[in-house]
Amino acid sequence: MKQLVNNLKGDKGIWSFVALLALFSFMPVFSASSNLAYIGQGNGNTLGYLVKHIAHIGIGFLIIYWVHKVPYHYFKAISKGALYVVWLLLAYTLSKGTVIAGANASRWIQVPFIGITFQTSTLASIVLYIFVARYMSKTREVPISFKSSIWELWVPVFITLIFILPANFSTTALIFSMVLVLVFIGKYPLRYIGIVVGSGIVFLAFFILIAKAFPDAFPNRVDTLISRIDNFTSDKPGEDDYQIEKAKIAIASGKIYGLGPGKSIQKNFLPQSSSDFIFAIIVEEYGLIGGLGVLTLYLLLLFRFVIASHKANSLFGKLVVVGLGFPMIFQAMVNMAVAVELLPVTGQTLPLISSGGSSIWMTCFALGIIISVTKKEEEIAQELKDAAKREEALQKLIDRELEEEEVVAENYSIEDKAKNPMHAVLNK
Repeated sequence: MKQLVNNLKGDKGIWSFVALLALFSFMPVFSASSNLAYIGQGNGNTLGYLVKHIAHIGIGFLIIYWVHKVPYHYFKAISKGALYVVWLLLAYTLSKGTVIAGANASRWIQVPFIGITFQTSTLASIVLYIFVARYMSKTREVPISFKSSIWELWVPVFITLIFILPANFSTTALIFSMVLVLVFIGKYPLRYIGIVVGSGIVFLAFFILIAKAFPDAFPNRVDTLISRIDNFTSDKPGEDDYQIEKAKIAIASGKIYGLGPGKSIQKNFLPQSSSDFIFAIIVEEYGLIGGLGVLTLYLLLLFRFVIASHKANSLFGKLVVVGLGFPMIFQAMVNMAVAVELLPVTGQTLPLISSGGSSIWMTCFALGIIISVTKKEEEIAQELKDAAKREEALQKLIDRELEEEEVVAENYSIEDKAKNPMHAVLNK
């Protein structure tokens, strides 16, 4: 184990906080899966769900380990080609999305021969962030032309978002917001950002109008999006109100110290209690202290991302850390905000804590790239340190040679004086 830890490169703070979140997730998932166990198996045995979650986390950490060994600039080279592959996957997902538990889940596809479901928008977001970081780092030294950036940057971005929007509005909004943050950090002109934001709002309004006028043209989750916004802004009862009500009851029941691990009551009534609403179960069982503890871990992880971005030796590295790291924290905040009804129900999971396979693996894939950036910083620092040591050793060697030459010169001078008779006469 000690040897394995020594082989881990990159920011040790990120490794530590990720490991703490993953370890903490075992108990809430084990407890909150009872609802799924009763529905799926009828016996309430959640051990199988815990083993499955542990396997997902274990594979996730293997992904982090493998990816962090890859130099991060390799991803810069393949991001443009990977974007075309992502578009094909998103188009396939939109047309052939699978059904989970009898419900339309057009965000997911079934992976052949493996039997697991995969949310393609998570992969699309990672590829898109790297693509945007690549573009902004490429144009760092050249004045940005809005006309050229439309075709080289914004057309690919909007094509990706168009594929995601009908099935998942919350993910589309999160990705678009993060792209704006990236281009802002990359010093994209503010007036151009304003034009892009205005265009995005106009397009979204047009999309919603079309969806309401022709509901059969968008059979996926557009109706769900519209109903969730309507329910959030009005007092009409709905399915989301039931979820929020149970989540708030769970949070209120937890009080300061919580009911204790495994003693949640609302987990038996709250849908998606092990994924979308797991934060409510955490607060119910571990209280306000537990909820603030989880929030603190995410904020500490954000702090390490900020430090890693600041230390990155290239603009591309800085933007990659921001583009892949910040969305994890924003997603966690959105998940917590939904549980306390600050935001409408979005379906965003709690990264590294909620149960799930592909979502955990994609999060770990992004973390592997971030740690690869921090590993490069360490390698450069180590090279500078080694160079300084070599220079110091060389200087010591030179000083020693000079000292030896001085001693030899002195000895030669003394012997020469002793042998010279005139020197003896003068001394008398």
